[in-house]
Amino acid sequence: MEWPAYLDEYEKLVIRMSTPRVMIDNAGCADSTRVMIDSARKHGILLEAVQVLTDLNLSIKKAYISSDGRWFMDVFHVTDLNGNKLTDESVIHYIEQSLGTIHYGRSNSFDGLTALELTGTDRVGLLSEVFAVLSDLQCNVVESKVWTHNGRIASLIYVKDCDSGSAIEDLQKLDRIEGRLRNVLKGDNDIRSAKTSVSIAATHTERRLHQMMFADRDYERKPIMRTSDQSPLVTVQNCLERGYSVLNIQCKDRTKLLFDIVCTLTDMEYVVFHATINTTKDRAYMEFFIRHTDGTPISSEAEKQRVILCLRASIERRASLGVRLELCTADRNGLLADVTRTFRENGLNVTRAEISTTRETARNVFYVTDGSGNPADPKLIESVRQKIGTSSLKVNELPLIHHQRAEREEPAVGVGGAMLLSLGSLVRRNLYNLGLIRSCS
Repeated sequence: MEWPAYLDEYEKLVIRMSTPRVMIDNAGCADSTRVMIDSARKHGILLEAVQVLTDLNLSIKKAYISSDGRWFMDVFHVTDLNGNKLTDESVIHYIEQSLGTIHYGRSNSFDGLTALELTGTDRVGLLSEVFAVLSDLQCNVVESKVWTHNGRIASLIYVKDCDSGSAIEDLQKLDRIEGRLRNVLKGDNDIRSAKTSVSIAATHTERRLHQMMFADRDYERKPIMRTSDQSPLVTVQNCLERGYSVLNIQCKDRTKLLFDIVCTLTDMEYVVFHATINTTKDRAYMEFFIRHTDGTPISSEAEKQRVILCLRASIERRASLGVRLELCTADRNGLLADVTRTFRENGLNVTRAEISTTRETARNVFYVTDGSGNPADPKLIESVRQKIGTSSLKVNELPLIHHQRAEREEPAVGVGGAMLLSLGSLVRRNLYNLGLIRSCS
């Protein structure tokens, strides 16, 4: 590495120490690629590292996180969504480069677009009304993500002016957009909690959605529907002699699960010092040793219950409820208004949506149920496809997460009464998995 002439030796040392070291190994594990990071510790750096991996739609099979003093060492075992190791050199290089610069932070880049934030009470057809307003006001939706949870909805919508093709800068037009969207969100009974705003900060979209729903206190609301196997198991216990609070989580595995959990802990001002993540078949088992940013553990029963509710909500928000419909067609003004109106007219409710536009082509994903939150009738889905276009709107199964046998079986971390791992054994096991000691016994 060539250094600028103005840097002295001390400055060079500081840069070397603060730059994360990244190693990607495809030889050490039979069924996954191992990504190892060691770096100076700072609040939020674990979230940045997980974000890099999940933004590439990689599946994290196992992870070992160890952070003491001013240093942290993480190991992630990852595959693609088909359960394969990473072999594309461009992807590997991107991971190395991105993880090597996580100290500098990162955010989504939506230059030339206006970001709109919406939260309110969810109802059948709400998304149709939102997109109809934007179409009427000559706003072209370029990107958007929509989440619903416990009867609430949060959405980030990135738009541009249809005439200029650029961000909307007319303040009067922005006021009209906000006002009309707020009226739509209010409906007949959401006068106080409906919110719309133009976003200025370029926060990562999915992290911002978590923040919006957290601020909306969706975690305190009663679920509309839930079956026993859908509810994540979360326990919190204090390890007072070591000054940690210990979180144990068991839930169904899915992509971006670790990101959602770490994102919530980070935004709640908790720091993860040690963690073990393991997946078996379609289940995920996670144990986190955490403290507040001021170094103290969770101090009250009320705080414990709040952490449990918030972590459950973070896991459930991205749950894929309903049939997955994929729309791929030429983009045009009013497309989303027309498609979602067809959903509404046929009694379909959108529980989650991902809207994107690439080179004048709309690539959208919708998860839909009937108006009561139950699975939609296949005949009704086919009728909707006929109206929108069977070649454009397709029914796809949810992406499968492939789980291959781990190199060695590990006992599942117990929840709801099982004995917690001691801190000493956790650290020894993490050091073993980091390759720093020969045995974890």
